[in-house]
Amino acid sequence: MFLQQAWRSLVFGVYGFTQFTKAGFREHSKKFQTEDMRIGMEGKNCVVTGANSGIGFAAAEGLASRFHVYIVRGANVYMICDLSSISEVKSFASRFCSEKKQLHVLVNNAGLLEHNRTTTPEGLELNFAVNVAATYVMTELMLPLLEKAAPDSRVITVSSGGMYTVPLTRDLQVALTEKWAQIYHDKGVGFYSMHPGWAETPGVAKSLPSFHEKFSGKLRSSEEGADTIVWLALQPKEKLILMEIRFDSNLTRVSQRVNKSTRQSTGQMGAFYFDRFEAPKHLAFAGTAGSHSAIDAILDDLKSICGIPSASSAVVS
Repeated sequence: MFLQQAWRSLVFGVYGFTQFTKAGFREHSKKFQTEDMRIGMEGKNCVVTGANSGIGFAAAEGLASRFHVYIVRGANVYMICDLSSISEVKSFASRFCSEKKQLHVLVNNAGLLEHNRTTTPEGLELNFAVNVAATYVMTELMLPLLEKAAPDSRVITVSSGGMYTVPLTRDLQVALTEKWAQIYHDKGVGFYSMHPGWAETPGVAKSLPSFHEKFSGKLRSSEEGADTIVWLALQPKEKLILMEIRFDSNLTRVSQRVNKSTRQSTGQMGAFYFDRFEAPKHLAFAGTAGSHSAIDAILDDLKSICGIPSASSAVVS
């Protein structure tokens, strides 16, 4: 166990320093296609959670020039919702769904890292409540509106690069995305997760002060961290389906190709993205795949905890 943890920390440190910083974004952006961000989405609706600062705020700004964006819990919010409260998330979803809008993009961005154990009034650990339970409930209850906008609607869940070394709730978000893609594969809704790299945000400064100080000047801007969120929201689904990325043993992207013969990719299976490309979900030999192997049992627990009767029949009246 100790050796595995040491290995995980070492690999994560090297991988993060070379890939997740501002320098990593600058290098990766050399392969970006400018036309990818020139896609118009006028008249389409997008909900972004946790958009009051940092990555979420930057994502909302980037999306606002293309979508009608509804910001959850931020300045000039459309509807205020305490995302640590399952009952408030349900209330928000009910109010939003009552307007019978189509929903083209749901961005589950809200997240936190609280080091001291805190329990919500509903009895949930705070990190779990915001990062997992709220994401689960929001997605399930918004599904009817996402189906109305199919086949181009999608859910984008923002995880963290930290899931590679301390999986916990962030790894669960990625595992949930995989499972949703399997459950709802015939509904025309795409499910994707991503991580923004290491960015200069108020959340990082508050939750990881030593890390923030150590990497001062090397962290990405919020806009750079949010770039892949906006990119995923804009791309035609066919493009994501046809993308396949290969990695070498150092987790460096070595090729991108289109599989035209089988037209099959993990883009339909809850793919995980970083800097506009599909990324590995685990470090080799790091022992962080537990949430994925146990996701069926975890999903059953979530249904019970959150009061969602069935993943395939969640409806808001």
